[in-house]
Amino acid sequence: MTNRSAGKSNAEHISAGLARRHRKESILKGFGIAAISFAFLILGILLMTLVSTGYKAFTQTHLTIDVYVDPDVITRDALPRGAFDDLLENTLVEEFPDVDSSQDRRALLRIFSNGAQFTLRDRVVENPDLIGQTVSLNVPVADNFDQLNKDLISRDTPEEFRRLSDQEIAWFDALDEAGMISNPINFGLLTNADSRFPELAGLKGALVGSFWALLTCFLISFPVGIGAAIYLEEFAPKNKISDIIEVNINNLAAVPSVVFGLLALAVFIGWFGMPRSAPFVGGLTLALMTMPTIIIATRAALKSVPPSIREAAMGLGASRQQVVFQHVVPLAMPGILTGTIIGLAQALGETAPLLLIGMNAFITSAPSGPFDSATALPTQIFIWADSPERGFVSRTSAAILVLLAFLAFMNGIAIYLRQKFQRKW
Repeated sequence: MTNRSAGKSNAEHISAGLARRHRKESILKGFGIAAISFAFLILGILLMTLVSTGYKAFTQTHLTIDVYVDPDVITRDALPRGAFDDLLENTLVEEFPDVDSSQDRRALLRIFSNGAQFTLRDRVVENPDLIGQTVSLNVPVADNFDQLNKDLISRDTPEEFRRLSDQEIAWFDALDEAGMISNPINFGLLTNADSRFPELAGLKGALVGSFWALLTCFLISFPVGIGAAIYLEEFAPKNKISDIIEVNINNLAAVPSVVFGLLALAVFIGWFGMPRSAPFVGGLTLALMTMPTIIIATRAALKSVPPSIREAAMGLGASRQQVVFQHVVPLAMPGILTGTIIGLAQALGETAPLLLIGMNAFITSAPSGPFDSATALPTQIFIWADSPERGFVSRTSAAILVLLAFLAFMNGIAIYLRQKFQRKW
């Protein structure tokens, strides 16, 4: 009886212990699922906020109108100068013949974007034979009317609290009823450079600036980072000096990016006199930030290669260099490329160091080379977010979506390379 009671007691004790362990495991799984769900919820809220705010920037309100290039106003001898704004004003007045006062005529002209007269000028300068002819012009409207067309300006708001008067809204509605208003896809968001007018502002300068900065970053950080990692992992003697170097590399990977910006400001611009706001300087700064990440990722990829590969190659008479460069490095290359792309993706989204070296200047044209003044995608977002005009609100969110798309694309390439070339032993 005693043995049976003891055995039963032990079984009950084990069952109770298993039940407690299962409960704890279930609680741990519940916390994990809750954490993941919370992360996805926050991500979903972020994306929904950006999409709901920024999708309107991917379309642009345009006005299509026939403009008579009056030879009494525009002459060949005066090109490229000329009163092209007078042509636009006269054209709109013909649509609204009841407008006679100079104040109303100026208000009517404000329907056009500020760049409309330059678009017309460029067409006439390119083809002077248009003088004396009627030109079909399709140009963006001013930001206030674009906001009105996108329902971002409420018609129910009292006129004294609205940026458009009732008369201006009536003019716009008349043009809309005449079929002269359209809402095409806003390719200018990617093909235009920055502008102080939201309806004309685009990301071309920032995209080109980011390209030159990332290219400079890659050309410097990739060979230097991989070379340093190969030496430290395969050739450097294991002593206190190498340990100190390894600790410092790990510490550099955790240094705030603004510190690298201050370093670049003092060294590259202060000491070496490099041009301010240049993508080349931005690329050098980003290379300093990216190199520790590439070194750490490359060393991890080299360690993942089984020692049997090295032993087999050396057993067949290969030298140390042949083992490393003909066997180890090719097998570790998927991990090396993955770490490099992730490091470049991180560099693409950095803002603080680029602000410190001046890549937040107002640049109205895309850079033609790495030494021209430029902005980058994150600094362009910063500039637009700081602008008071209402039109830049949606463009800021749209620019963030473009940046996220590039980051997702680069991370997708990293995942693809790892899946395609990774070997398992």
